[in-house]
Amino acid sequence: MSDLKSLFGIGVASLLALQGNAQQVQKRPNILWISTEDMSPHLGCYGDKTARTPNIDKLSSQGIRYTNVFTTAAISAPCRAGIITGMYQTSIGCMHMRTTSYRRSVDNPVPFTAVPPHYVKAFTEYMRAAGYYCTNNSKTDYQFAQDPVPASIWDECSRNAHYKYRPDKSQPFFAVFNHTGTHESQNWDISNVKTDPNSVTVPPYYPDNHIIRLNIAKMYDNIARLDSVVGVLIAELEKEGELGNTIIFFWGDHGDGLPRAKRWLYDSGLLIPLIIKDPGKSGAGTTDDRLISSIDFGPTVLSLAGIPVPSHMQGIPFLGDQSGTPRDAVFAARDRVDESYDMIRSVRTKDYLYIRNYYPNEPFPIWVPYLSSMPIYREMLRLDAENKLTGPQKSWMAYSRPPEELYDVRKDPYQINNLIGDPSLKTVLGDLRVRLAKWTLETGDMGHMNEPEMVEYMWPGGVRPVTDVPYFIINSPEDRASKNYRTGGTWSSPMTLGFYCPTHGASLVYTFEERANPSWQLYTGPLHLKPGTYAIRTKAVRYGYTDSEELTGTFVIK
Repeated sequence: MSDLKSLFGIGVASLLALQGNAQQVQKRPNILWISTEDMSPHLGCYGDKTARTPNIDKLSSQGIRYTNVFTTAAISAPCRAGIITGMYQTSIGCMHMRTTSYRRSVDNPVPFTAVPPHYVKAFTEYMRAAGYYCTNNSKTDYQFAQDPVPASIWDECSRNAHYKYRPDKSQPFFAVFNHTGTHESQNWDISNVKTDPNSVTVPPYYPDNHIIRLNIAKMYDNIARLDSVVGVLIAELEKEGELGNTIIFFWGDHGDGLPRAKRWLYDSGLLIPLIIKDPGKSGAGTTDDRLISSIDFGPTVLSLAGIPVPSHMQGIPFLGDQSGTPRDAVFAARDRVDESYDMIRSVRTKDYLYIRNYYPNEPFPIWVPYLSSMPIYREMLRLDAENKLTGPQKSWMAYSRPPEELYDVRKDPYQINNLIGDPSLKTVLGDLRVRLAKWTLETGDMGHMNEPEMVEYMWPGGVRPVTDVPYFIINSPEDRASKNYRTGGTWSSPMTLGFYCPTHGASLVYTFEERANPSWQLYTGPLHLKPGTYAIRTKAVRYGYTDSEELTGTFVIK
């Protein structure tokens, strides 16, 4: 039996060298993502006086701090589907939060996984094909797959995944570390809070009382712990000798895990921190106020790595040789939230935020059971029942919504003064309406489709599609007519072995390992097998489908 290195007689880096890419690969930087959950820019480097974030502030002083970065959804799974594919979640059928919640409350629920268009791939597949070792520790939440996610996306994806485990230390890596300690659920217990509640700022859409302040203070406790994690990850890079050749991204998946922030298309739900340190570039300690969307992250990584950005991606690189034209607006969407249906769309420029509510007769506080564990939300429900909410507090807890909302974000950073009827803004309103209509058509917003119809389109008859079993494609001196494409056999050298799957849009992975949970290699072209004996396993994966059965074969090369 042969391992991967002996299979080719060389390591991964040497293999790439034989393909004429060694110089390019050696110059490619490592890229590290540190992502966190449910957090607006509550950091010292963003001017927050309550935040205790020395490590993140130091990172900012060594890199670029971005001040106008917005996610495409104010909740994790739809947003992360967009980040990993570089496409709007509304364009690929991933906009409904928790596909597993679809009709969960009926007797015969039909949970589904979204099925993106056949050409849509995680941007890490392009990274892997270009020679990067890609790891994810460990959150996925992509909507088109339950865990484990398709093996084509990551070299490693687990709580133990780490770039330091790559077999060839000269191989460039792309590594993601997802910190979950700032998640909404970590704000539920306010019994032991270290941050002084009197030091926090209470937004005007909340009542100002002790419970509200305690809940916000707990959020700052969680951010302080996050800062310690960031310090450890950066120190580890230095210990591994990789700090000087690693571009570091720090970002959040959407706004605060608090009511009227998470799940809502105001700045409180969509505006996130983004800090990028590139040791090979100037600009340390500067700020960048370009409008950036979270779907731009993946294409930007490809651009920095020198990998061509696929033309179907809707994200725009904002760094690297493939940087595109800066955005003049960003877009976001809210659709089903767990069990409850909703549909909201927004357009944000540097000056204005326009929101369209497609369910104006629905109350703002629609039923979201998960949210009911939040002390702030319970307190607001109590005060509303006692008729004690006033002003912006009452407006957000209203039992109906305006069909449209328009805010001057420079004058009204909390977006509490709806200017939709202001005659002086008629031209601005008309422009934003046109922008939304154009975006809807150009991106194929699937939120306009009934979800049952979409599910039927993706899962005909409510049955999850299954990826076809692949074939071995053998190229050797023997008579081609004698070959069996589903088994191994004895063949003469020189020979190549390829894989094929008839399922439209499938990716192929393979391994030479015999253990239960092997490391799957992404198939990018025929394998040149040297003389020897090889036990090979391969399978096909298609996003949203069930993986194919494994195909196994033993090949003896003479």
